[in-house]
Formats: sequence, structure tokens, C-alpha cells
Amino acid sequence: MNRTILFAFIFTQNLLFAQFSQRSLSSENWQFKNSKDQKWLPAKVPGTVHLDLLDNKIIPDPFKDGNEKKVQWIENEDWDYQAAFTVSSHELKNDNIDLVFKGLDTFSEIYLNGQLLKKTDNMFRKWTIPVKSYLKSGNNTLQIKFKSAVNTGKELAKKVPFTMPESPRSFVRKAQYQFGWDWGPRLVTAGIWKDIQLEFWNNAKIITVKDIQKKVSDTSNDLRFDVEIYAQNAGDYTLDLNTTHQKISLKKGNNTISVPYETSGMKLWQPNGRGEAHLCDFEVKLSKDQKNIDAKNIRIGLRTVELVQEKDEKGKSFYFKVNGQPLYIKGTNWIPGDSFSPRMTKEKYQKLIKDTKDANMNMIRIWGGGIYEDDEFYKACDENGILVWQDFMFAGSFYPADEAFLNNVKEEVKDQVNRLQNHPSIALWCGNNEIDEAIVNWGYQKQFNYSKNDSLQVWKDYKKLFHEVIPNALAENLKSDKNIYWPSSPSIGWGHKESLTEGDSHYWGVWWGEQPFEIYNEKVGRFMSEYGFQGTPSLETTKSMFSGIPDLNLQNPTIKAHEKHTRGWDIINEYLKRDYKIPTDFVQYNYVSQLLQARGMQIAIEAHRRAKPYNMGTLYWQLNDCWPVVSWSSIDYLGNWKAFHYQAKRSFEPVLVSIAETEKSYDIYLISDLVKELNSDIKFELIDFKGKTLWKSNHSDNIKADVSKKIRSISKSELGQFDLSKAVLKISSEKDTTFEKLFFFNKPKDLKLLKPEIKIRKISPTEIEISTDMLAKDIYLIGDTHFSDNFFDLLPGTLKRIILSKPLEKVELMSFWDVMSNENL
Repeated sequence: MNRTILFAFIFTQNLLFAQFSQRSLSSENWQFKNSKDQKWLPAKVPGTVHLDLLDNKIIPDPFKDGNEKKVQWIENEDWDYQAAFTVSSHELKNDNIDLVFKGLDTFSEIYLNGQLLKKTDNMFRKWTIPVKSYLKSGNNTLQIKFKSAVNTGKELAKKVPFTMPESPRSFVRKAQYQFGWDWGPRLVTAGIWKDIQLEFWNNAKIITVKDIQKKVSDTSNDLRFDVEIYAQNAGDYTLDLNTTHQKISLKKGNNTISVPYETSGMKLWQPNGRGEAHLCDFEVKLSKDQKNIDAKNIRIGLRTVELVQEKDEKGKSFYFKVNGQPLYIKGTNWIPGDSFSPRMTKEKYQKLIKDTKDANMNMIRIWGGGIYEDDEFYKACDENGILVWQDFMFAGSFYPADEAFLNNVKEEVKDQVNRLQNHPSIALWCGNNEIDEAIVNWGYQKQFNYSKNDSLQVWKDYKKLFHEVIPNALAENLKSDKNIYWPSSPSIGWGHKESLTEGDSHYWGVWWGEQPFEIYNEKVGRFMSEYGFQGTPSLETTKSMFSGIPDLNLQNPTIKAHEKHTRGWDIINEYLKRDYKIPTDFVQYNYVSQLLQARGMQIAIEAHRRAKPYNMGTLYWQLNDCWPVVSWSSIDYLGNWKAFHYQAKRSFEPVLVSIAETEKSYDIYLISDLVKELNSDIKFELIDFKGKTLWKSNHSDNIKADVSKKIRSISKSELGQFDLSKAVLKISSEKDTTFEKLFFFNKPKDLKLLKPEIKIRKISPTEIEISTDMLAKDIYLIGDTHFSDNFFDLLPGTLKRIILSKPLEKVELMSFWDVMSNENL
């Protein structure tokens, strides 16, 4: 017997004895075509029509040059996909065969062997279709016909008697960012964007396994698992959960079996900065007559999460307790990592989440205009101790509330909640992004000439969707320990004073309102869930925008096309004039633009952290990009840390020194997120740019756990004899916890810097040492590697060691003096 026949025999025998099995159809030979055409072309699944057209060299790369607009015809076409696959006679002997689509984008008709099985209308739903009666032994043909989401959305919009903003995107249940955003291109996709499987099963199958945690502490844990089982045949079965063994009786249809589990010896899952993110693996097995029928594996973490909102003298609190302890939230907002989601790899997910952990963060908000992310995203958050604020996928528009739309959303919520709820990282479910604010503040009613009844209908529809349908669906699919729901982020728009005294706040007075960065010191809310400022991406990512030799020039049409905010360049330049000077050289402009972004965000984050516990969270906009672009991100599309991400890492340190300037003094705060008391001998030194100490003072203090405390106030008169444009205040401690802060008294453009001689000494292929003879401000290390620190200040007479992610033959650098010295302006 040759190996091929032996393998086929063993595979067939396994199928005969196995009660549940599945196989992917994604690897079959898929084809696609424009529905108007006759010729079929090769396609990939999972994928999108844009990627398939790109692979077949029919369209140029939408991310390069000005090609985005050249490919927008795709959104108005209908597209067909098909594949042939075989089913053996042995497979057909299974009692049940389901065809499972994990993601179809978006309006489709599914045909099997010429028979219409189903029509779909939601990118975010899982579609399970019994197909045994449609299959035949041997070759079978699966065809999926996709209708244009744009054209379908326009038809749906006609059914509403008034104009909806952002129409037609709000009528289609697909990723809203694909219709274009002020950081992303308009690339409205279609296609099979997730895996397709055939599932074979007999007798019964496990539908869901849910961990229920009523009480969690270091000494007492109350844990059980609710196992939902669908039984085709009633009878006696056995359910195993790791080492537990339970005889059960199932009725025909749906059954829920509760299995208590002893947790002694299991450690708590802790968020980043509070301990290890301990995870526990469980296997649930269903068997009958000593034959395995089905099995599921889940990984959970023991933890509790609470959202605390209590009235106080200043308004109402908004903070998270994790494992019974208040947690100051430090983090960011997430958008999809690519305009074409199937292109996201496990490695890219893991890297971006690791980058948040390395920057001392403990939460990511998944923004409501994107997608419910791949399992790998949540797995990475679980492993790295990153909590997830999960928006449902609604953003910045008005949404319909007809029966069909609401039922569609209800099933969407059910599918996503059942998929995600066991992840210990999930902290909160949020109804939408900025829709309450859009209705109340954005003036759409006036813009589109709504009648009073139109406006009342919009609000009625909003309440129906986000205050009834979604919370009711959550209650049906979650136990109370997992059901923390917040209807809209923010709860109150940034122009209203209440936005800073209760709920969560999106503060956009900086950037949109063009207020100075210093306004962040005043506009501090209870929980800051959005705020931000744009910066250019790395030079490497900027060059990737071009299909040919890059012309790095601010007037270049390609670079202009990769700034999606209509006034983006004007706003950046206005802020540059305030704090810096505008370089004419593009490389220097790129560098200073990043410094500007980092400076603004440092002011914001430190103001939020100083206000603890009035403020208990800060999530900046945004972590990542979906294409090469000038944006609010701290990490660009190719994964490079911008100056902002390096600064975020410093500003999110567990122990932070921050200085607030008042009319008469410099108030110095020490903020600790540690769970232990901190004893510090703190040194204050005023140092000129040549390294000479002009003034010094010492201070000893005991800092309680988890506080922000003003430890010292230095009057301006005390430093009045010194030229502070030539000096820096160094605050440091080497007791208990080592920290150092350099504080400059003037805006960067007003500093009287001296030319530094910066030296680099190679210690090993992946380690270098930096030194300087004069203060070197904002040292920028340049090279195709990741530097453990970058865009940093260095005092004369000190050494700084930097780790490289991979060796470089030569490391280049520049500093702020190079850009701002007169001969370069």
C-alpha cells in the first residue's frame, strides 16, 4: 500500500469514528470576476476584491501615489466568487453537515450546486447553513455573488423620508471606515474576508462554552462554566472539563449544562503594571457511549472588572476596578490595522499589542468605525495584560431602526459577544462612537433641513438601537459579571461643561478647535477616551507611498494625497509656528512634526495623570494606521514608533514626575501607579546646557500607593536670577524606584541651545552608547532597526545605552540644534 492510499485510508477511518470534524474550504482553487464579465480569474480566500484585482495586475496599488481615487470604481460593481470542492461518500454518511461562513462582505447570495441557500447582509455575522441535502458525492460547486454595498446602501437610504448624514454607509452593516475617514482612504471592499468551513457532526455538538465568575479574590474564587449543547438525539452523555467528569442527560434541542470548577491554586489575571496576566486552559469534551462527539478549547483568566460611577461633589466618577482595586487606565484607541483586513497577520497583531505593553499601557479602546477584530488581537491582549474597551461597530452618523435592521444588529451582537466574552481582556461593551454627540452637537438636522418630526425620529431610533436592542441582546447572551455596557462614547460632547465632570470625554479643543496645547491643563475630565494631534509617519513609511523614486516634498501630490484631513497641513503648520519653527527641508520637517505631536500629547497625558483620582483614565487617539498616512497615530503603518510613542512610554511610566507651571511657581507632582508605598530622596538641579549646576535642592518624601501628590513648589522668584532659556531642571531619585525628569522652562523655539558634539560608541552589534559634550535635545537615531529609545534629551557628562532590534552597519542621527540653528532655517 503506497503512502497516499494509506493516508486516505487513515483519514477516512478517522472521519468514520469521529463524531465532529471540520475542514476549511478557503484553500480550494477560488476564482472571481466582475459579474458583467465572462472570464474567471484566480482569487484568495480569505481576501477582498481589491487584493484579488491587485494580484491579477488589474489595478495599481491603492496605497501608492494617488491611486486610491483610480480604484474607487470597484465599489459600484457586483462581484462573483466560486470554487469547486469534493465531498466523499464517507463524509456524506454524517448525520449533519453545516457550511459555515465566518465573514462575508457584505450583501451576498450563496449558491451550492446551483441552489440558492441564503442571502446575507452583514459583514460582522457568522452564517451557518445546513447543507447535507444539497451536497453530492464527488465534485460540488460553491458560488457567492456579492452586490455593491454602495448601491445597495443607496437603495436602502431611499426608504427613509429624510437625508441621513454619511449616507449610504450607515445603512450597511460593514466596516464604516472603508467609506473614508480623516485618516483613511475610501476603499469599500467586497469578498470572502474570513474562513469558510464544512462541519460534520452527529448526535450533538457544543455551541458555546462560557466561564462565569461570580467572585474572585486571592483566597476565594467562584467559577463555573455554562456549556450550551445542541442535541439532535436525546439521551445520556458525558461531559468532561479538564479533570472533572460529569454524566448528563440531554433533551432534543438546546441544553445548557453548568459545571462548577475548583479554582484553588489558580492565580489571578492582572492587567499590565499590576502583575502577571495569568491564563488557564480548559478543554471541554462531549462524549456518548465512550466515543468523542465534540470538543472545545478555551483560555480564560480569573479576574473581575467593575465600572464605578458614583456621584461626588464635582460630578460623577468614572473608573474601573480590576480584581477589586481601582486601576488608573493608560492607553490608546485602535483602528483596523489595514484597509484590507485579511492582510493583517498574527505577527502584526502580536507586535502592536506588545508595543502597547512596552509603552506601559493597560487598555485599548476598539473604535466603533472599524471591525470586531480577529481572535489573534484579543489573544494578544489576554497574554499581555491589556484590557479592551469594545465599541460596537457604529460611528459618527445616524442609523436606521426598522425591524430588519434591528434584528440584524441583534444577531450581530449575539455572534460577536459569544465569540469574545471569554477573553479576560474584555472590560466594557460600548454601543457606539460619537453618535449621541453627532445628534446633539454636529448640526446635521439644520444642514439637511430636518422637520421637528424628523429630529424626533432620529432620537427615537437612537434610543431604540443603543438603549434597548443592544443592551437587551447583551443581557440575553452575558451573565452579569461580563455585562458592563456604556451606550455611547463620549457620553457628552466636548463643548459642554458636563463632559469634564462625568462620564467619558472626547476632548478636541486641541486640533479641531485649534486651542493651544496648554489648554489640556484645564480641560481634564473624569475619563479621557479620545484626544490627539497629527504627526507625520517615519521616513521609511513616507517613502512607501511612492511607486517609484520618492520625491520628498511637501508640495508633492502623493504626499498631499496621504493627508486625509482637509485642513491637516494648515493645522500642523499653525501649531508648529507656536512652538517651533517650520523647516523648509522635508526630512527636518518630518522630524519636527513628530516632535510637535509628541509635545502636545505629553502635555495632555501628564495633565490627566496629575488630576488622579478626579481623572482615572487617558486613552489617546490613536495607536495605529490602516495605510501609509499623516495621522494621529503613535505607530505608523509599517510598525515604526513615531516620536509620540516613545514619549507615551515615558509619560505612562508607573512613577512619573510632572511639572505644572502657575503664575508664580513651578508645582512638581509625583504620580505613582504602584501598589506599594514609595520612599524617595529626590534631587532638584538647575543645569545649564554646558552641564554646570546653577542651583540645587533635595527633598525626601513618602508617597502612598497609587496617588498623585504635589511634592514641591518652586517659586519663580527663587530661580529669577538665572536665564532659564539656557537651563534645564533635572529631577531625579535613585531610592526605591529610579526616575529622572528633564523640564525645560521655555517653548522649544525659544531655547538658546548650543551645538552639541554627539558621539556613538558601538558596544556590540545590537547595542550602542550615546554621549554628548553639550545638552543634546531630541536626539533622533536614524536607521532600519527599532531603537529601545529615541527622540530623547541627553545631558553632557552622561551616557545612554540603546538596544537595536537588529544590527546596523552605521547609525545616523540628528538633534534639535541641527534643525533650529539659524543656518538651517
